[in-house]
Amino acid sequence: MDGATLALGRVNKFKFFTYFLLFTFLLSPVTASAADITQQLHRPLSSSSWRESRDEADSLVRIAEQQNASGYSEKTIDSCLQALDIYHSIGDIKAQGLTYDLLAKAYIQLGRFKEGEDALRRRLAIARDTKDFQAQIFALNNIASLLLQAGETVAAGKTVQEGLAIAQNIKSIEGEGLSLSNLGLVTARLGDYNKAIKLYETALTFRRQTGDTIGEANTLNNLGDAYLAAGNYQDTIGSYGAAMRIAKTTRDRSNQLRAIDGLVTAHSAVGRYERAFDLLAQRLTLAQELENLREELNSFESYAKLYEQLGNYPTARNFYERAIIVARTLEDNKQEVRLIDRLTQMLKR
Repeated sequence: MDGATLALGRVNKFKFFTYFLLFTFLLSPVTASAADITQQLHRPLSSSSWRESRDEADSLVRIAEQQNASGYSEKTIDSCLQALDIYHSIGDIKAQGLTYDLLAKAYIQLGRFKEGEDALRRRLAIARDTKDFQAQIFALNNIASLLLQAGETVAAGKTVQEGLAIAQNIKSIEGEGLSLSNLGLVTARLGDYNKAIKLYETALTFRRQTGDTIGEANTLNNLGDAYLAAGNYQDTIGSYGAAMRIAKTTRDRSNQLRAIDGLVTAHSAVGRYERAFDLLAQRLTLAQELENLREELNSFESYAKLYEQLGNYPTARNFYERAIIVARTLEDNKQEVRLIDRLTQMLKR
């Protein structure tokens, strides 16, 4: 999500919850929209066109996945809504649930949290109707992260606890690891970093039992966040470094990028700018290899912030301008306005 970028040299509390969201979507089955969705889901089709319609909807979801991987969140939303229209018409409830996951992810990446929450709650309702307990665990955890984003920490904790209870009842080791990791997020949000660290360590034991490398890397990144917030830079770098190694080996690009961001922040905080710039170069190269424009934008902005922090305003300006160009390419007006404002404020100094 664009609004959750971690400012260099300090911990942005919203960063933790953004990455948590993106991670749980990787585990959950694929997601929908907000107020206008219901109006779009009423176009019954004849039984003779069922297969053709299903193929069309499936194709739209594949396109949406590609658009999302390239950072085109707005286009992802359009494709998902079209697919949902068809799935509703042919009565494919399971496919609706998967599409709601992907749609919610796209909304969240754009910072449209209310619409993202609506999509997640629709996904949860479908999971309950179909008694899909695993999907319920993931949906509850994702909803909890949005509650955290909105500052509703108590409600978020209760929601995660509900997910944990389901996981324990069905003996889902994967679900327990996820829920315990996210309880760590809730605890960290309350400022009890030592307790959060213990929860993360417990979560790691569950994630390692299942060979869940994505989950392990995510929890290690959470652990890095907690150490960073506590000012323990040595353990911060150790945790992020372990997450990056796992993510790189398993080609888990989301956690790899997140670990790099954490390491850039930690090294910058202790004046290791050469290492921070080396990591940013790796980040930009990775984003370009993935052909993910949104991650390119994030890389340019991170460069700009670091140069701004060092007082090198001409170079910072160059990177802000490059980020603005990418925002325009993505047709992300919100990001474009935010970046222009940040550049303007810097130039006033």
